[in-house]
Amino acid sequence: MSWRWALARRVATLVGSSTGGGSGAAQAQRLFSSSGALLGRHFPPASQIRNEVVGCRGAAFVSSRWLHDATQYQTRQDGASRAEERQDPFELVADELSILANRLRSMVAAEVPKLASAAEYFFKMGAEGKRFRPTVLLLMASALKFPVSESTEGGVFSMLASTLRTRQQNIAEITEMIHVASLLHDDVLDDADTRRGVTSLNCIMGNKLSVLAGDFLLSRACVALAALGNTEVVSLMATAVEHLVTGETMQISTSREQRRSMEYYLQKTYYKTASLISNSCKAVAILAGHTADVSLLAYEYGRNLGLAFQLIDDVLDFTGTSASLGKGSLSDIRHGIITAPMLYAMEEFPQLHDVIDQGFDNPANVELALDYLQKSRGIERTKELAQEHVNLAIKAIEALPDSDDEDVLISRRALIDITQRVITRTK
Repeated sequence: MSWRWALARRVATLVGSSTGGGSGAAQAQRLFSSSGALLGRHFPPASQIRNEVVGCRGAAFVSSRWLHDATQYQTRQDGASRAEERQDPFELVADELSILANRLRSMVAAEVPKLASAAEYFFKMGAEGKRFRPTVLLLMASALKFPVSESTEGGVFSMLASTLRTRQQNIAEITEMIHVASLLHDDVLDDADTRRGVTSLNCIMGNKLSVLAGDFLLSRACVALAALGNTEVVSLMATAVEHLVTGETMQISTSREQRRSMEYYLQKTYYKTASLISNSCKAVAILAGHTADVSLLAYEYGRNLGLAFQLIDDVLDFTGTSASLGKGSLSDIRHGIITAPMLYAMEEFPQLHDVIDQGFDNPANVELALDYLQKSRGIERTKELAQEHVNLAIKAIEALPDSDDEDVLISRRALIDITQRVITRTK
């Protein structure tokens, strides 16, 4: 079967399933748009293709479609049942993560040995971290997959799906390089001595090389981003990088009133943590040719997941241990960074304002602040706020267009499961 006939059959099905320009026609036109971009071809309107196909082979096409639907009914029922089963989200994309890890190590190779060693530091085996962001993005890509008929899997749709998946993997790689670059820069700014349970790069190679390694990773991310050739995606990811810088600047240059503001804290948290994952999720949807509404749902999932992640991270800074977190506990307050638990404690105990205004160079102030925090509901209220954002992330996944594709349903279930892992994690 030629790719033209495979494409025409799929479009005829989509357009034929709609009435008055309904969702089937819209999906068909989106399919043409993304197909044209990937194959470098210009296609006529979907309705014209459908009329030509049906006119030539109408009876045979309708008959084969009826048989196909009948034989697939039981398969869809079985797939829906399997999608309800709990599966480890990270295991679902483990093979792809290994491929991404190898590609990343290749992408960050440099001509200068010292720069190469620095850039590769957090991409080496055993130092990659949880690979949380690539996992979310790969699952989002699967959750947004358009249905493809089995009868065309060997033709154009298989080729399109493979090309699209590679481009979405590129978003995961770009996101991870940007994230690691931000960690390298943050560790210099914070004078950190550990990261991901190992000695931080700035402690091993010095601040200058750490900053240069972060810059190098950002440059490699830019090259990979440009290769995608999608200006909207480039704009999204560039905005995420801008937000990282803005958020870090907000953190180190707060006024007395800003340090006491929950609104300011949440805006900073969005910039520093949630913007990258939310805009990356949206980029994955845009590359797949989804509507603005669907792309916004992907963004909202990432935004609320990112905020919930950081809120729990702020809780763990008070309740976790250095060993479990891979960094020094109480690191935020010792650096004078006021997070949600302490902000909530300040609402219950206004006298905390004076302690915070004095700063935490004096260990006695740290102990006094922790004493107030323990008496307050600061930890509990922060967890409750994180749960609110988790609920919003789940609603975004549940609002995605209906699908009976097994892989799509399993991936959506996994994205919901990840929200629960975020809210219950201890490290």
